[in-house]
Amino acid sequence: MKKYKVGIVGTGGVSELHFVGYKDHPERIEITALCDPNAEALHAKADKYGVPQRFTDLHEFLKNSGVDAVVVCTPTSIRKDILFPIIEAGLPIFCEKPFSDTWAEATEITEMAAKHGVPISVNQNFRRHFPFELVKEILTPGTIGQVTSIVFTNLMFRQDVGWRLEEKRHALSVMGIHWFDGFRLILGSEAKSVVAQNRSSSAIQCVGETDGAVQVVFENNTVVTYTQSFSSAFGRTEMIVIGETGTLVVEGGKVNLYRGKGKSPEQTWDNHVSREVATFEGLNQLLTSIETGVEAPNSSIDNLKTVTLLDAAYVSAEEQRVVILKQGVKVTV
Repeated sequence: MKKYKVGIVGTGGVSELHFVGYKDHPERIEITALCDPNAEALHAKADKYGVPQRFTDLHEFLKNSGVDAVVVCTPTSIRKDILFPIIEAGLPIFCEKPFSDTWAEATEITEMAAKHGVPISVNQNFRRHFPFELVKEILTPGTIGQVTSIVFTNLMFRQDVGWRLEEKRHALSVMGIHWFDGFRLILGSEAKSVVAQNRSSSAIQCVGETDGAVQVVFENNTVVTYTQSFSSAFGRTEMIVIGETGTLVVEGGKVNLYRGKGKSPEQTWDNHVSREVATFEGLNQLLTSIETGVEAPNSSIDNLKTVTLLDAAYVSAEEQRVVILKQGVKVTV
């Protein structure tokens, strides 16, 4: 396999996923350059991981780093400002989620990348970290028949710090982007309607919403009901997938299969994939697509449909209406 020189733009907390995830794969990835306008943060991270090249200016980074691909870990509020120069430089990109908070900007970025022939992949590491891919494998042979509904609950007490506190889109943008992506993956279908309600709790300091309730109807007529809270003193992450001949209950790293009226699971599967391992796998999907010419499964083209779901939920909550989608991409007004 070819070894790639990789540069990371943005050295905040999420960049740790990449440093830790890549360190066990020196035959594939070498982090050779970092870029961050915050010189203190830049040098602290570069010193910690022994990265030789350090830049506080993006254009200097693009001109002089000599990297083969760029990992983008910047805030979503400045995403386009960062991605466009990298696209114009012709460098493949592995971008943190969400690669945009809005459908309009995500579309603009995707079209810009297509114009310049630059592949972008998105770090949707919860496809593997949460058992979405495992559930898809279990569902594929018809283990529980036709899936009729999914009930998903994600409750936690989460007080973020830094730039996220000033963003108008908060809880769904931080965690919902993972879940929307996972629903699409396991169902192999796109959404046709979305309705949502968002609220902000005084228990959490932030500008955006802390709690949301979303219902999505997919083109295969599966109904997904999703509840998100950043203000709950009780924590739970649980997905219940209801089929015509059985039910899957997903909690933590376990998937349990129930049939009939049995109180005990008929079968159990384990899933223990760290976010760091899944992050390396995500970057490797991009590198493999470069080598084969085949679009990566985590491409921005695919992820645009996930961002569409996210954007539709916000539009529904803001405008108090059902949002209708066509082919999982374009939001109708």
